[in-house]
Amino acid sequence: MRKLPILLVALLLCINGGISVSAEIENPRGSGLSLNYYRDSCPQAEDVIREQVQLLYKRHKNTAFSWLRNIFHDCFVESCDASLLLDSTRRVLSEKENDRSFGMRNFRYIETIKEAIERECPGVVSCADIVVLSARDAIVSLGGPYIPLKTGRRDGRKSRVDVVQHFLPDHNESMNAVLQRFAGIGIDAPGVVALLGAHSVGRTHCAKLVHRLYPEVDPALDPLHVHHMLRKCPDPIPDPKAVQYVRNDRGTPMKLDNNYYKNLLQNRGLLIVDHQLVTDKRTKGIVKKMAKSEKYFFEEFAKAITILSENNPLTGDKGEIREQCNVANKKKVR
Repeated sequence: MRKLPILLVALLLCINGGISVSAEIENPRGSGLSLNYYRDSCPQAEDVIREQVQLLYKRHKNTAFSWLRNIFHDCFVESCDASLLLDSTRRVLSEKENDRSFGMRNFRYIETIKEAIERECPGVVSCADIVVLSARDAIVSLGGPYIPLKTGRRDGRKSRVDVVQHFLPDHNESMNAVLQRFAGIGIDAPGVVALLGAHSVGRTHCAKLVHRLYPEVDPALDPLHVHHMLRKCPDPIPDPKAVQYVRNDRGTPMKLDNNYYKNLLQNRGLLIVDHQLVTDKRTKGIVKKMAKSEKYFFEEFAKAITILSENNPLTGDKGEIREQCNVANKKKVR
């Protein structure tokens, strides 16, 4: 049986204009990780990653949403080991090809960051740490808090596609199932509500929400918002390859803030899981509190991201440091 992490103290500092919040985190499962792990082996590592994230964000704003999804989809599935990034092979399907990964993109930019790091310190920084640190810096780019996250992860050698459905929550699941899945890695109800606050930015593909519009409109939806959703998703069976989507938050779509919770209280949540946050007694009060206090949202968000980032990493002599993030290293013949 998998042991759950327990809480301890970490201080969240204000860096590069990020907002300072505090969190209390301890995660024995993340043992082997440390702050500034590369201080001796690659002193510029975190600066290089931050610089690349900022450059990519200036060119392609939606990369920030991708970094956020990456950390969730990688670290939630059994281990924070960059297994998400591995391409499919003749024998094994990639996690990227799983239905739960629908709409994920911009993986090539992880390679851009990896190449920059390799020029600085070849064979030192793992792709798993790039996943975590790029998410951290993306959060700052989107106006969220700077969260000092530990590093020292190593990369896995295999896709975990066979267990994705077992670990990763689905947007149509009951709130009870969602809370249980998050509890499995030590994230409590406030943490669940806070992590879903990532829906404050980005977009939802029509294929994920048309069941709330066709054949009949879900009466729980705000009628004024329904008009907008129908205009963006005019087809009951949208082409999954078409770029048809609704912005998660029409008010501040490029800012990680607590406007998401205000929208939920007005019945403007796009997904079933969003709607359930304001109908389930275990989460409704938390939604109201986060709608009133962005500081509280950021504090719980920081705690949850920290726990997520330390979920069962490979450290020490486990795993490897991949030369390329999309393929495992070739085994050396002795």
